[in-house]
Amino acid sequence: MPSSNDPVVDADELREAVRGLAHPTRSIDDPTAVYLVLGALSSALASLSQLLHQLGEFHDGPTREQWTNADPNAGRAASYEVSWELHRAAEMVHHSADRVDRAHEVEATIAYDIAHCPLLAPVPRPLQDREVSL
Repeated sequence: MPSSNDPVVDADELREAVRGLAHPTRSIDDPTAVYLVLGALSSALASLSQLLHQLGEFHDGPTREQWTNADPNAGRAASYEVSWELHRAAEMVHHSADRVDRAHEVEATIAYDIAHCPLLAPVPRPLQDREVSL
């Protein structure tokens, strides 16, 4: 979870978290975990779309010209291109989030048979544990 108000630090933590999630999803031992992972990814993608739009909006504003020290026309053109690409990427992420949302909804309709899932199968108890004692 982001622990600072520094976007560079938080972005690096996001990169590590996504990279860390890629490892355990290579093989899923508990099929019921897919629903929870999809829910978290859906929320994360919505936030990522917002983040990309915000970065694009930075390049839309007038203050960007004050921070460039090269040719102002070239800086303005580059800033507009960065803005365009970021807003475009944000919309693509938004569409991807819609698809993940849909997968999340459909995943909720799947009833897994936990008897075939070693991690979720009931643990057999000895007979004496099942008897009622007084």
